[in-house]
Amino acid sequence: MTRRQEQRYVPYILEGILTSMNEDGSTNIAPMGPVVSLLDQRELRELILRPYVDSTTCQNLLRHPEAVFHVTDDSLLFARAVTRRLHETPIALLPATVIQGRRLVDTCRWHEVRIREIDDSQSRLEMRAEVVYTGRQAEWRGFNRAGAAVIEAAILATRLHILSADAIASQMQQLAVIVEKTASEHERMAFDMLHDYIQDCWQTPPPRPGVEIGGKRDD
Repeated sequence: MTRRQEQRYVPYILEGILTSMNEDGSTNIAPMGPVVSLLDQRELRELILRPYVDSTTCQNLLRHPEAVFHVTDDSLLFARAVTRRLHETPIALLPATVIQGRRLVDTCRWHEVRIREIDDSQSRLEMRAEVVYTGRQAEWRGFNRAGAAVIEAAILATRLHILSADAIASQMQQLAVIVEKTASEHERMAFDMLHDYIQDCWQTPPPRPGVEIGGKRDD
C-alpha cells in the first residue's frame, strides 16, 4: 500500500446535517459529525454515527434504520438546529431518491444511508451506515474562519452538560474574536444565536441535548 493509499483511510469527522424519520412520519433535522475514513469525499461509502442514546435521532434510527446525511456550508442552519429554532423558518424538503425519508433541498451534497451494524457495547451506540446513494448540486469548499468558529460554538452548545461554564466562556471568547474579524452578516447572526442560547441555558439548564455534532469527541 502506498503512502497516498494509507492516507485515504485516516478517520476524520465530517460535520453535517442528518435527517431521520420520526414515528409520525415527519422529519427530524439534527447536526451530526460522523466519522468517515476516506480522504476523497467523492468516494464516501460508509459513515460511523454515534448518536446519544436518548436523542430523537437515535430512537428514529433504531426504529427506521435509514437517514440522509447532508454536507452543507450553511452555518446558520447548524445554529438553528442546535438552538431548536428550525420552526422559525420552514426548511424545504424533498423525498429521498433511494431510501424512505426526506432530504434538504438547500445542500451541497447528500448521502442516503442505511444502518448495517450497531455496536451497543459502549456508552454511546456506534452505528455503521452504508451509503446507498449520493447526490450533488453544488461544490462544497468547506468553511471559512468565521464559519468554522460557528461550528465550534455549536459543538460547545451541545456540551453544556459536560464542560464547565468557565471552559465554555473562555472558548466562546476566543471564537468571538474570529467572528468579529471575519464574519459575514449570516455568520454573525449564527454565532449570536448560539451565544444567546448558551447564556439562556446557564440560567435554566436544558435537558441532555438531542442533537449530535462532533461525532468522535470525548463525550
